Amino acid sequence: MPTAFMPPALRKLTGDNDRITIEAHTVREAIAELEHRYPGIEARLTADGAIKPGLAVAVDGNVSTQGMLQKLKPDSELHFLPAIGGG
Repeated sequence: MPTAFMPPALRKLTGDNDRITIEAHTVREAIAELEHRYPGIEARLTADGAIKPGLAVAVDGNVSTQGMLQKLKPDSELHFLPAIGGG
């Protein structure tokens, strides 16, 4: 099953769990499963049905360009990362 890695800012919602094994085939399903287990986390990760601005999602080490539709493999690692800005 895929593993979701939680950034420190979200661990308060997950009972300090930094890794959560989930049953999911897409990022959308992963977030729905996280919301089922940890109510309120979806609002911190999404807005208007997409990954929230200021966040990025990386799957298996690659930042996803498909957002919520990104497919997951049974052994995928899913990371929610704050977007890094600069100038």
